[in-house]
Amino acid sequence: MPDSATDRPWLKYYGDMPADIEVPQVNLYELFAAAAKAHPDNNAIAFMGTLITYRQLLAEVDHCAEAFTAMGVKAGDSATLVMPNIPNTPIMFYALNKIGARVALAHPLSSAPELAHYLEVTNSKWAVTVDMFYAKFRDTIAAAGVEKLLVTHIPDFLKPLLKVGFRVTKGRKIPAVPKSDPLVVEWKNFLAAAPRGSEATAYVRPQRPEDGAVVLFSGGTTALPKGIELSSFAFNALKVSVKWITGLTEADSVLTIMPLFHGFGLGLCIHTTLSTGACSILVPEVSAKSYIDNLLKYHPTFIPGVPTLFESLLRHPSLDKVRFDNLVGAYSGGDSLTPDLKHRFDARIKAQGAKVELLEGYGLTETVTTCVLSPQNAYREGAMGVPQPGILAKIIAPDTTDELPYGETGEICVTGPTLMNQYLGDPEATASTLRRHPDGRLWCHTGDIGSMDSDGYLYFVNRLKRIIKVSGVAVYPMQVEQVLEAHPLVDRACVIGVPDDYQMARVRAYVIPAAEVIADDAAKETLLEHCRQQLNKWSAPRELEFRDELPRTLVGKIDYRALEREAADM
Repeated sequence: MPDSATDRPWLKYYGDMPADIEVPQVNLYELFAAAAKAHPDNNAIAFMGTLITYRQLLAEVDHCAEAFTAMGVKAGDSATLVMPNIPNTPIMFYALNKIGARVALAHPLSSAPELAHYLEVTNSKWAVTVDMFYAKFRDTIAAAGVEKLLVTHIPDFLKPLLKVGFRVTKGRKIPAVPKSDPLVVEWKNFLAAAPRGSEATAYVRPQRPEDGAVVLFSGGTTALPKGIELSSFAFNALKVSVKWITGLTEADSVLTIMPLFHGFGLGLCIHTTLSTGACSILVPEVSAKSYIDNLLKYHPTFIPGVPTLFESLLRHPSLDKVRFDNLVGAYSGGDSLTPDLKHRFDARIKAQGAKVELLEGYGLTETVTTCVLSPQNAYREGAMGVPQPGILAKIIAPDTTDELPYGETGEICVTGPTLMNQYLGDPEATASTLRRHPDGRLWCHTGDIGSMDSDGYLYFVNRLKRIIKVSGVAVYPMQVEQVLEAHPLVDRACVIGVPDDYQMARVRAYVIPAAEVIADDAAKETLLEHCRQQLNKWSAPRELEFRDELPRTLVGKIDYRALEREAADM
């Protein structure tokens, strides 16, 4: 029987990396400020043609912290940022941490009930958004008892000519925020609460590094998303671990198109980058065009994304213009990366100068983000990778703490310094997810079903709760989806169970056909027969429906729950 704490077979892939890591015992602001002082003239942020150095960024963060203090925000308060990837967001992130306020980040396209939930669970006294979302959120924020709504603007940090250009092209479509609204304070007026040049308050650490500092919300395909409280310590641990894996240095640049309300964007593209002295290229619009525009303009050395984004890049004609000679790392997360997509993307960027491959990571917001990553030049088909430095992983029999032998399927559990503190306001769910095992360690029960081979590679099979019981036999939807996506007629697939009078449930597949495929009855029968050949009789879909697109959650994953709700209403 393996012992995850002592065996660690994955260490053979570490090279010079340590098995365990030393985490700086400081807050988020302190680690960022240390990097800013060490590399004052490096570019910290690139945004729509504007460059901000570390010297400038640290000054903006300190000024913003003074403004929040002048406006009455103090240690222990909470503020919810409902923001795109613009400079104001990381500035407020570090400024609020400096004064000891808890920062919650939420999707700007959240529904009103979701936003009300976020504000309630975090007990936020302040909310922050951009002017284009003012009308959508104003009444919800007022009803939630928020004291102030800070309104920012995309051009806040653009140079004068770029501001004019933005207002002429896009800004004129954004309705003006009423100046008479007593709830609102606009960015310029907010900063004026602490006049520049005033004597700065001496920094005194307002909270312990292990205290709750950040709240992110789970992707949420059931009910309302949980508020996941994370510490400065967890973010700093992620930074140390990822820096070892990637080799990120102050000379690098990271394309920050992943949203900052997600652990991938905030933990990797912002905090890991800005506490290293590297440059974060902020991209407020998630699209293949904006991705490619920034590749051509800034030539980042690290590029992240989700599988659907990499697929859309491959289909965009302008990708031919991009050279990848200086690329140091390319990383996919947020959803399963199919071997076919990986191989196609690798071949494409290699033909355009890349010397690296697209690597898949696995993680969850409860561990900030990634905790497992494919080793460079050691990709194993179908595997997510091996645990990162400082992380332990094991497979247990569901509903127990018993570790299973290599190769057996069970629940994935991970432990390490990046674990969340709690689910806000939900001690029962916290106790169910974070459990003390007989080895004395606190383990995160991920709710994911998978296996580990004898080399320490982890394989994802399915969500623990996403099992279809057909005539009492367990069917794993992801397995069926992988079989479908391996067929040349298929681009993406999603599988659900629908009620059946005889079998209790039957398998239904929704399929986006591959480019130029005619989605007719012949194609449907070909795919159903393919599944019958590749799967047992319980797992093979009895129904298949072609779709132009599949519903997605706010973080870009295919929303199988939406399809289940749709099927239930039929």
